[in-house]
Amino acid sequence: MTKTSAPDTLRIAIAQLNPTVGDVSGNLAKAREARADAARQGADLILYTELFISGYPPEDLVLKPAFLRACERAALDLAADTGDGGPGVIVGTPLKRPSGTHNAVIVADGGKVLAERYKIDLPNYGEFDEKRVFQAGPEVGGPVNFRGVRIGIPICEDIWGDLGVCETLAESGAEILLVPNGSPYYRGKMDVRHQVAIRQVIETGLPLVYANQLGGQDELVFDGASFAIGTDKSLAFQMSQFEETLAVTTWNRTTEGWICKAGPMSRLPDQEEADYRACMVGLRDYVNKNGFKDVVLGLSGGIDSAICAALAVDALGEERVRCVMMPYRYTSKDSLKDAEDCARALGCRYDIVPIFEPVEGFQHALTQLFEGTKSGVTEENLQSRARGTILMAISNKFGSMVVTTGNKSEMSVGYATLYGDMNGGFNPIKDIYKMQVYGLSRWRNAHVPPTALGPSGEVIPANIIDKAPSAELRENQTDQDSLPPYPVLDDILECLVENEMGVEEIVARGHPRETVARVENLLYIAEYKRRQAAPGVKITRKNFGRDRRYPITNRFRDKE
Repeated sequence: MTKTSAPDTLRIAIAQLNPTVGDVSGNLAKAREARADAARQGADLILYTELFISGYPPEDLVLKPAFLRACERAALDLAADTGDGGPGVIVGTPLKRPSGTHNAVIVADGGKVLAERYKIDLPNYGEFDEKRVFQAGPEVGGPVNFRGVRIGIPICEDIWGDLGVCETLAESGAEILLVPNGSPYYRGKMDVRHQVAIRQVIETGLPLVYANQLGGQDELVFDGASFAIGTDKSLAFQMSQFEETLAVTTWNRTTEGWICKAGPMSRLPDQEEADYRACMVGLRDYVNKNGFKDVVLGLSGGIDSAICAALAVDALGEERVRCVMMPYRYTSKDSLKDAEDCARALGCRYDIVPIFEPVEGFQHALTQLFEGTKSGVTEENLQSRARGTILMAISNKFGSMVVTTGNKSEMSVGYATLYGDMNGGFNPIKDIYKMQVYGLSRWRNAHVPPTALGPSGEVIPANIIDKAPSAELRENQTDQDSLPPYPVLDDILECLVENEMGVEEIVARGHPRETVARVENLLYIAEYKRRQAAPGVKITRKNFGRDRRYPITNRFRDKE
């Protein structure tokens, strides 16, 4: 038999796609479409992202035997497709084996499965909880011989941890590392990914291709931005962020190893653009993947509801967004005008539903019970709850999902009303602090992000950005009546939430001790509200929900 010489060129397609968790047949169809596209472009191999067939993260779906069987059947169907002589595949799927249920990939070519490889390092921190449903691979599988090229396939965390998976692959003769990933977005994540990849390239001497998932899944947004690092530690190619795409890259064998000779070099957005686009993608996919035809939100004339309206129109289009102004006796003329101007600029439907009668009705019904008490927060909250009831009635009647609009500063200190303004199905700015909301609003007025469906120009009226924030639940009210100024509040909260700093450390930054202690107390006692809040897009390293799991019943306060 004549020995086939190893190829000098390998064309690798990177499928940066948007799967849906649990839609096994839909994900298979998407994989097939991408493979056909890769074949038209002359690819030898197509690399999909982590657990592409199941969607990532599948969480406790992995505990269902029927789900595992469906995923394996779909992966084997895709493997059989390679019998047509087109590109081979590396596709992620959960696999049930005698050694356990594994986060795995199947490598196939020529209609046959060449190999299975299992994830070794299972992440169990922050938003990850893989040890709950998967077992680690029993050992590092060696390189896979694909058409004469020895390919190492570490899976996501295998390149982040310290278990030596990549070094083992290099020692076993791997020539190139192809890494399927499900790496969610947070602010500054791209720099972290590049550094992780560079470290592995330095330690192994091998080029590394990083293929990352795209799209929203509940609170997580996968931003794509797939890339490769060459053996010289430079960026070999860079795919776009927040956009579903397929790229075919050309690799040549040289005396220094495999070098990428052709591939995309896309611009990555700056921080404000990336945050805005993450919120937009997260909202779009939550609405679309859960089958809602449109959304409704309360438009108050304030900054938070205005940016949520802009995000909704950018994500879904003006025809799928309804804004409702619900004025009461404390609603200012400025707010009425600002809300109407915002809706008009965005081109979406705008309705006015006064709440005087329902609020007065509640107050009348409670007159006897409340006799002898002073009017205060309880009566203010009746306004918020009347508005929440109206929005939920619209949702029930027309099938629209309610977008809730509380920012991270408010959610941190409980400056929100349960069963009122917290009503809703999804919150695109849940992980955005108040001052960042202002920054993103100014950014959106100057830019239209790629893939946005909304108009250009000033979509958030300048007066909304410039005026003092107020809930307008009583005469001449502003947020700073009961909260520290937002620049102060946001800095203290970021210290407490993202950085887990102690009171003394925060005081050393120049904040009064009594203010820090008060904010810390507000943060802790609002935990029960956050447990009942709608999900929202993760933007920071530590969002409320997956990342930060504090007890509701909690008497600890930092006295040091």
